[in-house]
Amino acid sequence: MQIPGVPQVLLEAIAAAQEAVAPGAPVALVGGAVRDVLLHRVHNDPWRGLLDLDLVVEGSGAALVDQLAQEFANRGLAGAITGSQVHGAYGTVELELGVAGQTLLLDVATARLESYGVPAENPQVRFGALADDLARRDFTINAMALVLAAAGSSSPSLLDPHGGQADLERRQLRLLHPQSLRDDPTRLLRGARYAARLGFDLAPQSLAAAARTMAAWPWPWRHGDPPDQAPAALGTRLRMELELLLEREPWPQALAALQRWGALVLLDPQLQVDRNWPRRLRWAQRLGLPLMVALVACAADPLALAERLQLPHAQHKLLASWLALLERLVEEVAVGGAAGDAVSWCALLEAPGCSADAVALGLVCSAGGMEPWRQWRRSLLRWWWRWRHIQAPLQASDLIAQGLKPGPALGARLRQLRAEVLAAERV
Repeated sequence: MQIPGVPQVLLEAIAAAQEAVAPGAPVALVGGAVRDVLLHRVHNDPWRGLLDLDLVVEGSGAALVDQLAQEFANRGLAGAITGSQVHGAYGTVELELGVAGQTLLLDVATARLESYGVPAENPQVRFGALADDLARRDFTINAMALVLAAAGSSSPSLLDPHGGQADLERRQLRLLHPQSLRDDPTRLLRGARYAARLGFDLAPQSLAAAARTMAAWPWPWRHGDPPDQAPAALGTRLRMELELLLEREPWPQALAALQRWGALVLLDPQLQVDRNWPRRLRWAQRLGLPLMVALVACAADPLALAERLQLPHAQHKLLASWLALLERLVEEVAVGGAAGDAVSWCALLEAPGCSADAVALGLVCSAGGMEPWRQWRRSLLRWWWRWRHIQAPLQASDLIAQGLKPGPALGARLRQLRAEVLAAERV
């Protein structure tokens, strides 16, 4: 089997390096690269757009990398390794290569197996065989390997112990075992990414397994528990998968798949039943807001969800500012009856501590039909597109030229002049 886009000299060097350090032990390309070869696609890194290959070895991945430099030199490719970085306790090595006139990424990992002592927590890992490494993956279509020939003279052979090639033909995502989502619920988010990118859907038995898992909720943390006690797959790892989904995939299709599978409940039960997220997120794109914030805003407790996911400080701060604005508007508009004109609305929306992004998020929520934001939509739109840009007809320099001294009185006069212009605006 040929691997389009992958230089043959690279495959030969890898096979020769493995034979030198661990004679007879297999070395294989695994994961998305294998899947995409069978789909006649090029597997690129989602962030840099470079050809991205994952390599698994039985033995020492670090030893193979050391030998690989020598094998490149033997083939007249000294300096082909242009960058390297070691990740994790198990020594996965990320290489950047310049081979045959192209730049590509190569991750080299030692085969390992995983077990989950606590559902949704990080797994317990130990070294294993290639078959173990394939068995720990998410879907059958990602649990195949192209085993490189030891001498590098013949083409790689396909290893498909879980029927991934047949599932590719069926255009379906099938989990490897019944406890897969119990162990790691983020696999559903990865599945939604593949569904959006490839046009696949969950296999019927995997869809049923997802429904059973969501209904049973087998994890030690539940909604309403302290956010910082959530296991990794319901916290930081969930956020990382969601960021990839929103930033690098066709997110409307991916989120629709998650909702169809009942998986948005992993974030929040209210998000699972929310049908207005497409409009909210499109408006967030239009106004330059993070899609993550627009999604999280509809949760029952947005700040608790933001804390559980460990959203960046700026996003957490935006949600807090938006909620403070909501509280102020409810008190002064919905209850107090203020803000009947452009002057009053500007005073509320431009008050100290209220950011333009917080108003924009309110506008996003009004577009999504969220109450009570929906009833203020007309005024929010007018402020966003017109009122906030209106200035006093005179500048500070004009007033100083007229004899007004710099100081509080000058600022007050500018605000008065602007208010006179705003008072003529239609609400």
